Amino acid sequence: MLRTLFIKKKYTIWAIVFLLIVSNKTIAQNEVNKIPYDLKWSERTALSILNKYPNAWQLDGNDKPKWDYKMGFVLSGFEQLYQKTKNEKYLNYIKDYVNIMIDSSGDIKKYDLKEYNIDYLNPGKLLFNLYDVTKDTRYLKIIGQLRNQLETQPRTSSGGFWHKQIYPDQMWLDGLYMAEPFYAQFSMKYEKGKSLDDIAKQFELAHNNIVDKNTGLPYQAWDESKLIGWANKQTGTSPTIWGRGIGWYMVALVETLEYFPKSHPKYKVLVGYLNEIAKNVNHYKSPEGLWYQVADKPELYGNYVEPSASGMIIYAFAKGADKGYLSSSYKREAQKSFDSFIKEFIKVDKKGEVNILNVSSNVGLGGRPFRDGTNDYYLMAKTKENGAIGIGAFLLSAIQLNR
Repeated sequence: MLRTLFIKKKYTIWAIVFLLIVSNKTIAQNEVNKIPYDLKWSERTALSILNKYPNAWQLDGNDKPKWDYKMGFVLSGFEQLYQKTKNEKYLNYIKDYVNIMIDSSGDIKKYDLKEYNIDYLNPGKLLFNLYDVTKDTRYLKIIGQLRNQLETQPRTSSGGFWHKQIYPDQMWLDGLYMAEPFYAQFSMKYEKGKSLDDIAKQFELAHNNIVDKNTGLPYQAWDESKLIGWANKQTGTSPTIWGRGIGWYMVALVETLEYFPKSHPKYKVLVGYLNEIAKNVNHYKSPEGLWYQVADKPELYGNYVEPSASGMIIYAFAKGADKGYLSSSYKREAQKSFDSFIKEFIKVDKKGEVNILNVSSNVGLGGRPFRDGTNDYYLMAKTKENGAIGIGAFLLSAIQLNR
């Protein structure tokens, strides 16, 4: 009996010792992997993304690789961070994504030109720098393929790119971001700027047809034919002024202007559009300096400040001021709003990982089931933690503000 108790006690002690060793190893490992709090928000966010999504195609909860505008948006922040820090892990994260998405002959997997999906152009922006760094001719081939898509991309009768083949006669604000920075960079790098007038034309059409005359804020989309169910029968615009849509418009402007020579006749026009929207959107921010899901109706029941919209506008303010398109006062506004963003939307967990709260899920117009684009439709869109556009917007704003 005594011997049995001794043996049990002996094994219990060894079990406790074993558990302590394992526990200490786990704690030590967690401490090694913990993201330091003294890093800038930009790198803390990038490292959090690397931890949560070892493969970039996993962003936004994707369960399989996809050539996707959301990955392109987030990875554009990694490209900027690489250029700033020269840390190879940021470049490799981009390269690994692209290499998974293309085959050995230099074709995008599952890419179908006949879809004329303008979203496909956005990840193409990553290939300019990748080609310059690696000289991998597959990247150059894809840059050319995506540029060729624009040659035959369907257009409205007034010359605006359709958002997709399945959305005839429709221009969306999202599409300005997806296409124009890529188009402008290509034109300046390989065409001596010959397409800049066409690029400016896309913004002119949006400014003249999508921007609301009363608020000075843009709706999400415009149907030139006015036939789709969501279109206003007089103006062709969709029903809602969406916060993230404004963000797409402003980021499209600041990133396109980066490739526009000041000597070009349309340069001042585009700078004028940016100043106009910056002034108008400033009238619709919350007391804390953030922007709403339904941007022009802060008082609407169920409306809320939304991180992807807020982060994109902060980034556009900061970049616009740094580049001289906007006055320096917008940089100060961006700094204040960035502080509010941290208080409202950021949760840092025990591992030091940055999490973005309450990001609106992806929304759209038309399709099946039909999306009517009403205020209620946008407000009923579920929110989630770490939605890709929210993460990407915060990363870009943190890099631009050097925070």
